[in-house]
Amino acid sequence: MNSNKKIHFEVSERKILLRIFDVFLVLLSLYCVSSLLDFNYFTFSENNWYWIIVLGVYINVFGTVFEMYNLQVASSQHQIIRSIVLTTSVTVLFYLLTPIYTPVLPSSRIQIIIFFITIFATLVLWRLLYVKFLASHRFVKKAILVCDQDQLDELISGIENVDPHYKFIAFVNSDAAQIANPTNITIEPIHTDDLEKFVRKNSISELVIASQKTDGITVNLYNQLIHMLENGITIREYTQVYEDSTKRIPVQYVSRDFYRYFPFSRSNQNHLYLLYSRIFDLLFSIFGLLLGLLFLPIILIGNAIGNRGPLFYSQERVGKNGETFRIYKFRTMVKNAEMNGAVFTSLNDTRITLFGKFMRKTRLDEFPQFINILKGDMGIIGPRPERPVFVQQIAENMPFYETRHVVKPGLTGWAQVNYTYGDSIDDSLVKLQYDLYYIKHRSIFLDINILLKTASTVLFYRGQ
Repeated sequence: MNSNKKIHFEVSERKILLRIFDVFLVLLSLYCVSSLLDFNYFTFSENNWYWIIVLGVYINVFGTVFEMYNLQVASSQHQIIRSIVLTTSVTVLFYLLTPIYTPVLPSSRIQIIIFFITIFATLVLWRLLYVKFLASHRFVKKAILVCDQDQLDELISGIENVDPHYKFIAFVNSDAAQIANPTNITIEPIHTDDLEKFVRKNSISELVIASQKTDGITVNLYNQLIHMLENGITIREYTQVYEDSTKRIPVQYVSRDFYRYFPFSRSNQNHLYLLYSRIFDLLFSIFGLLLGLLFLPIILIGNAIGNRGPLFYSQERVGKNGETFRIYKFRTMVKNAEMNGAVFTSLNDTRITLFGKFMRKTRLDEFPQFINILKGDMGIIGPRPERPVFVQQIAENMPFYETRHVVKPGLTGWAQVNYTYGDSIDDSLVKLQYDLYYIKHRSIFLDINILLKTASTVLFYRGQ
């Protein structure tokens, strides 16, 4: 039915392709350089095959840290060059300093320069070609939305703001009381009888059903959907598309039918995963406290000059199963910051001292929370713990908010690495969506992803 449909790669597939081509092209360039020039630092043979694996792992790991696989960054010429510079520099440094599994340091420094230039030039040329010829054209997916007209703009922006390559080009009004000639709409309306013809003519990749009213899915529309499904057209429910694209749970679109998205991740009951998490929490916390001791002189001096008051402060927070605990942090606000009662911290909060801003941006104020992790009140990864007064206030507006308390709160989390600073109920809703996504998909791989994104947050000075 739709044999001329253009090739389209999903977000995850695009990221995998970028990773594969990064490594493949770098290795190909190194092979060509070693064959054509007097370059013998990185050579290919059966005896040193592990050199290839280590280099590939470093490119992928540091590329993740420096956001080379963030599709928004990958589609921006300026941003991707910055990421390549950082990735190449750190990759080469770590590769040179890795014992046993990488080549012995060359006697000539020119070998190191050639190694660096080869990796850097290859990544720059390949990624600039990606930006110019692939990012803007090849990955566009055209879709049709079946929904009530009054929801149209909100549903479209919910997807396209996250993935600009996903385009709704038309919609079918599923409202039983259809308007004959709808106005003030941003995309083309299609009559039910013309749906199949439109799909064939415009190489539509998939149809997305967002109607919550069953009476809007008429017998005629239902039969057409079944016929197109039989002919290979993908049909998906809107909340599935939203979750796949945004990596968060669309609680605003599912009313009180939240149970449809669960059971929770099996990792929440997996004793081996929970044991691994606890061991990791303990080891990482010990390392974190030792690292914190190195920064303590700077913090003491900065607090004495810039904060002028107690070094620590503690506060009641809500943890797993709704139980409260006291969280520990380095103080970043003026003394008696809440004389008039508890309020959300805003982006440019005047209560935060100048040194406090530095502490928050670098996440240095979080070091005392490793004590909470050792005590078992928190984990390294999980939803950020909120104050009881705010939990009660937010839960009154969001029926699913307290669902985030089924796991331990964390020092960092999926919401923290994916969303900017939030100081309102609306921001809390977005963060809740990310937190629930983590609870649903919790796994070792997602934990690693969060840790790498947290490293990016710290390195790029994006703390809150």
